[in-house]
Amino acid sequence: MAAALVVGFVLGAGGVGTAWALSGGDGSADSGAAGDARQACDALRGFDESDLAADGAKREIAFDRLGAAAVLSTAAAAGDREFKPLAEAMSRVQNRLLRFADLSEPEAQKELKTARSVCAGL
Repeated sequence: MAAALVVGFVLGAGGVGTAWALSGGDGSADSGAAGDARQACDALRGFDESDLAADGAKREIAFDRLGAAAVLSTAAAAGDREFKPLAEAMSRVQNRLLRFADLSEPEAQKELKTARSVCAGL
């Protein structure tokens, strides 16, 4: 079960990253590092960790939103070091999920709270 979760998470994050990369920037206010950070935070706002325990589409959507937040925060940090704390927090959340297939533990909750706090400041 945990292996299936990990595979689904990795594939979902890769798919989101590919779609993002192929869409490219169009010069709008949401392009560039700041736009990536805002979109990462939008994905994180739509993420509910309790949905990871759900069945079917609800769980898949949760994994995809978390993956999108991680990929976009990494892109934001690559474009502007100001967003490095967001990318680091999302990376730690993602790593905890991959290692433990659970985000209910205190350390995972701490990292989610950190990422959400960074987003609140944007």
